[in-house]
Amino acid sequence: MEHRTKRDSWGSKWGFILACIGSAVGMGNIWLFPARVSAYGGATFLIPYFIFVVIIASTGVIGEMSFGRATRSGPIHAFGFATKQRWGTEKPGKALGLIPVAGSLALAIGYSVVVGWIFKYFYLSLTGKLMAMTDVGEFAATFEATALTNPAWQVLGMAVTIVIMAFGIGRGIEKANKVMMPLFFLLFIGLAIYIFRLPGAAEAYRYIFVLDPRGLLDPMVWVYALGQAFFSLSIAGNGTLIYGSYLSNDSNVPADAKMVAFFDTCAALLAALVIIPAMAVAGEQLSKGGPGLMFIFLPNVLRAIPGGSLILVVFFTAVSFAALTSLVNLFEAPTATLQELFRLKRPVAVGIIGAAGIGVGLAIAPIVSDWMDVCSIYICPLGAMLAAIMFFWVCRKDFVLEQVNLARKKPLGRWFYPMARYVFCGVTILVLILGATTAGGIG
Repeated sequence: MEHRTKRDSWGSKWGFILACIGSAVGMGNIWLFPARVSAYGGATFLIPYFIFVVIIASTGVIGEMSFGRATRSGPIHAFGFATKQRWGTEKPGKALGLIPVAGSLALAIGYSVVVGWIFKYFYLSLTGKLMAMTDVGEFAATFEATALTNPAWQVLGMAVTIVIMAFGIGRGIEKANKVMMPLFFLLFIGLAIYIFRLPGAAEAYRYIFVLDPRGLLDPMVWVYALGQAFFSLSIAGNGTLIYGSYLSNDSNVPADAKMVAFFDTCAALLAALVIIPAMAVAGEQLSKGGPGLMFIFLPNVLRAIPGGSLILVVFFTAVSFAALTSLVNLFEAPTATLQELFRLKRPVAVGIIGAAGIGVGLAIAPIVSDWMDVCSIYICPLGAMLAAIMFFWVCRKDFVLEQVNLARKKPLGRWFYPMARYVFCGVTILVLILGATTAGGIG
């Protein structure tokens, strides 16, 4: 098929892995994971979280990467390929493939609003205006005003995203992630080391790593751990699938999926090792996550600890990198879809999607919280479920096993196919049914 030809590709294995890590590391790691660790017993929460990360990474992430690579396309043509292989017609698959593409675009538009907030707060930290605020009420008022209208910073965030994407996969997205992701980790490691040395941090580390086995009997610990792992790994039938479509056949997808899951988990743990001890140093408890944590309570805490001015700059620099890499990934599926459907050159497709992102993003800014709830609670899990069903149920078993084992010296064990077909597909259905209970925030 023509849509499988003339596609851009990754320049290196690590370029692809860093791009996937960038797509997975987002606000869910930073403003939600530490809050859930704090609320659900530290290590007690981490055990089920690690279990679900292993299950999802070793089935769903492998599946979406392999599905994209096998079809050399985004969700629409990939789903169409699956139904044609099974029933001889692409039409039902292509129609269903519109769902994850639309979900990716809608989530990206909402996320662009958040990127605008982050850019503004980076500026406020750099100019010292955050340090000049005196109490949590002033931080709350500033964030409320920002959330209602923030057009200049929102447009700037979109402009940076559009420029990165216009350069393509190898020269744009890959190079941006090669810079931003290592810097993100270095900055957060630096913050973690600095806060570790401050008086009062020790108790927080004790809390994070001490296990209370009784907490594992609470079903909500497992439910929230499932939601956090699911959304953190960027499983939605769009971003991971489309990044996989730019892979070559000599890539070892299971090994790549393992690396992505490992570094995404490291990012979440680093955020917890910065935010929970920082709250403890200031004598505060981390009782709630979400945007309020990152834009109100945490800056109020960070400004009050030694070196607060520099910490705020480093923190919002790192957060800017995480947000941009996630936003680029979310816009890639709709951009690639325009290229595939209408044979557009990449700069034209990026321009159209970018213009839509700016126009709709500015319009929905005052209601972005409700907008993102709809995307994360309903559309993303539905896209993940459809991708899982298409690859593991509609595509033939021999095709699936051939694709996931390409370039591997030793094939995956017999456990893989039944686990992916029944356990992972069941997980996607469970997340969709549980809805808001599992929603992982803006991941």
